[in-house]
Amino acid sequence: MSDTLRDQLMGLGFKPAPKPERKPEARRDGRPQGKQAPRPGQGKPAQAGRPAQQDRQRPNGKPGQARPQQAARKPRSQEDMDLAKAYAIRAQKEKDERIEAERLKQEEARLRREARAKLDELLKDKGLNDPNADIARHFPYGGKIKRIYVNAEQLKALNAGELGVLQQNGRYLLVSAAVLAEAEQVFAPSVALKIDPDAPVQDDPYADPLYQVPDDLVW
Repeated sequence: MSDTLRDQLMGLGFKPAPKPERKPEARRDGRPQGKQAPRPGQGKPAQAGRPAQQDRQRPNGKPGQARPQQAARKPRSQEDMDLAKAYAIRAQKEKDERIEAERLKQEEARLRREARAKLDELLKDKGLNDPNADIARHFPYGGKIKRIYVNAEQLKALNAGELGVLQQNGRYLLVSAAVLAEAEQVFAPSVALKIDPDAPVQDDPYADPLYQVPDDLVW
């Protein structure tokens, strides 16, 4: 139909025929053209999966059921509280005793150091040891048998109580009875041999040369 005839028909009140709608071509996967498949995790409601999670948290998995409140702790009995208090008092007492024992130990060590220092000052140039002495005078000290070498005159004076023996820094020092008495006042554990001239001879078996321990005997 020419444009002139179409114009004449439209002038007479005829409307042009509607154009047929164009259907979208189908894609190979069967979905209409222009629509994309939803990606994994997309297209789900924002609250999806939450009710199930809440149900798992509820007892027996029943939705809408409130969680039971935690059981209240059983109040401690008076007996339990008294026992706990007794344990606390005992632990504190043991701690105080350990602290006091350590304090006394440190104090004792301090006093010993000071006493030894005074003893060293007292014994300067007071030793009477004879470098040529060849007589071994044995005596018990510290649970063992010790010895000091003296000459004949020193042995006689030692057995008479006119001399004595002191232990100073691992060595044995022969001193007069007066120095021995002073040293005993300063540091009593330093006295290694102190003879009482009035004591019976049997109280000191090493005083008699006949009963001296041989020099080649190891103690």
